[in-house]
Amino acid sequence: MSGDLILANAQLVLPDRVLSGSITVEQGMITEITEGDFVPNDAIDCGGDLVIPGLVELHTDNVERHIEPRPEVDWPHLPALLAHDAELASTGITTVFDAMRVGSIHSGKKGNYADYARNLANELLAARAEGLFKISHFLHLRAEICSETLLQELAVFVPDDRVGIVSLMDHTPGQRQFRDLTALKTYVSKKRGMTDADFEEHVKHLLDLQKRFGEAHETGAVQEAKRLGAVLASHDDTTADHVATSAANGVGFAEFPTTVEAAEACRAHGIAVMMGAPNLVRGGSHSGNVAAEELAKANLLDIVSSDYVPAGLLLSAFHLAKLWGDTPRAIATVTKNPAKAAGLTDRGSLEVGLRGDLLRVRSTTKGPVARSVWSQGIQVG
Repeated sequence: MSGDLILANAQLVLPDRVLSGSITVEQGMITEITEGDFVPNDAIDCGGDLVIPGLVELHTDNVERHIEPRPEVDWPHLPALLAHDAELASTGITTVFDAMRVGSIHSGKKGNYADYARNLANELLAARAEGLFKISHFLHLRAEICSETLLQELAVFVPDDRVGIVSLMDHTPGQRQFRDLTALKTYVSKKRGMTDADFEEHVKHLLDLQKRFGEAHETGAVQEAKRLGAVLASHDDTTADHVATSAANGVGFAEFPTTVEAAEACRAHGIAVMMGAPNLVRGGSHSGNVAAEELAKANLLDIVSSDYVPAGLLLSAFHLAKLWGDTPRAIATVTKNPAKAAGLTDRGSLEVGLRGDLLRVRSTTKGPVARSVWSQGIQVG
């Protein structure tokens, strides 16, 4: 379904400026943008609030948090998916690429992971087909290189599955995100209850898996992304050599590069840089990697992802607006730029002819407040 809507007396954040005026949505599409403070009888008076495009989220762990709210707790998937959808809508996100891990580990005593992505994707696509979601959902397959069954799990997906992104994830200990084994130990010990001996065995097992499968998995995942028609993303690039490999693989954007060196190499190769909202809002990485704000100050930040805090996406955009002194540029990091990186040309900007995905925001001394959210002109939050 799509709706008709007029928002007036608003500060419209356009791609290149902020305009005082009104925006009209008909049959789910933006049909008119008008300057001035006139409020038609059938319009919503925004009282000077900002109106921006609906937020576009490329990488969120939020769906996994809902289906497994505690370690080893499997929550019924449809209620979990609906709660996830409603949470994102409430924070202003109108397009999401739901991240699901592919690539499992069935051997080893601790820290093994079972297949789940295909079944969860089936449930998500069925719910979408029934019109149960408030916002637009695509799939993001997180291809875990350090695993046993990556290629088998990718093979069961087809081009009609709405797989928009395949990211190359390599969580082998001692490199990329987990160069610092202390940070990895803290993470898995809390999440999986490992003893020191368990952790040592776990690290040894993962190093062996990477040696046995790593090269074939990376090559195969690149080919599978092409077969599915998905954008390829890298993950946790740390060195210029990592980025050169990503470029050779055809990567379109880099998720969470861990160093300035990697971010600069991405810029040299024309690869968009994405960082996490929690890193930006908290002032640093929880894993001890480069701070997102450092990249923003160096003009090396293009896209922000909510990562594991959906509400962080809007907050991060306003953080950047203050840092850069440029509201349209900041809003683009959570709207226009992620849409472009994912190959979506019908959303992400307040422009005539694009989808009526809109977010009304009030700016307060405590930060931005999402007041109302529309997806294709239908209010969803």
